[in-house]
Amino acid sequence: MDAAERYDLIMRNVEEIVTDDELRELLKTKENPTAYIGFEPSGLVHMGWVMVASKIRDLVDAGFRVTVLWADWHASINDKLGGDLENIRTCARYMEDCFAALGVPEDKVEYVYASDLVSDVGYWENVIKVAKVTSLNRVKRAMTIMGRSEDEADVDTSKIFYPILQATDIFCMDVDLAYAGMDQRRAHMLARDAADKLGWRKPVALHTPLLPGLAGGNRMDPVESKMSKSKPERNISIHDTRDDITKKMKKAFCPTDKESEDTNPVLMLCRYIIFPRLGRLDINRPEKFGGPVSYATYEELTDAYFSEKLFPLDLKNGVADAISDILEPVSEKFRNKPENYDALKEVLVKLGKL
Repeated sequence: MDAAERYDLIMRNVEEIVTDDELRELLKTKENPTAYIGFEPSGLVHMGWVMVASKIRDLVDAGFRVTVLWADWHASINDKLGGDLENIRTCARYMEDCFAALGVPEDKVEYVYASDLVSDVGYWENVIKVAKVTSLNRVKRAMTIMGRSEDEADVDTSKIFYPILQATDIFCMDVDLAYAGMDQRRAHMLARDAADKLGWRKPVALHTPLLPGLAGGNRMDPVESKMSKSKPERNISIHDTRDDITKKMKKAFCPTDKESEDTNPVLMLCRYIIFPRLGRLDINRPEKFGGPVSYATYEELTDAYFSEKLFPLDLKNGVADAISDILEPVSEKFRNKPENYDALKEVLVKLGKL
């Protein structure tokens, strides 16, 4: 695979790259560059992770050595799972199983805990260096990476550390590329700015879109309206049954106007999950409504949908079937290896979250 092919694979379904020139140069000069993505272990996994798993596979296929950082200290600061590190690590073990079930190659991805990084005094030296070149106002603006507002930094001082820790993670792992959803953009920009000021190597920042929740997206605030495990009524869990998925899809927001395309959760499931995973969408439509129909590309689907050749209910039924098919390997994985999933459910029950 040449540099151009690697570039196309990495950029598939990407919303932003900072910067394009830096990525192209990286691919020309390194056969096996390094990349990382960090996660707060904080609960059950939803469909947004399918998109992330696909992008990790793209990076691996493009020759990257990928590290997944389980941000256990960060999750504790952010009060996830009661702030208890053992609960958080229980969740991380479950999430590693989720990635395996979603097709992330276990032999080509390294999993690291933030608690392993922070045991090195050099980590804290870098924390101070990054903090010294970053204003408090800049840190508070980055609070949104935690799903919190800037004002909440005044409630709990530990939360001010979070963006600095996330930037420091990147430097301590010495990665070429930092990957995340668009909700983490401010942390990556903070890291790049600090790198400029400190004369450190600056990471390429790769951002994929946020999958909107089933109630619909909001162009003005995609973070607030994203699919989130904290709002189970508006997401599809990777553990949902076919019946669960069908019921949820029937209630999903699905406007028919072109202007709402990017905030239509049903279409975004097609664009970012179904077509990349299955390569097509088959809809088993009753004969009286035109009979079964298949679409080979997302563009074919939207042309039919916005010209009213395909109606919302038929689209929803087809999407429900496709998602159920995609998630079948996940169900099989956890039927054969339920231990970590069961352990997390015990934690969630204890915390009153399940």
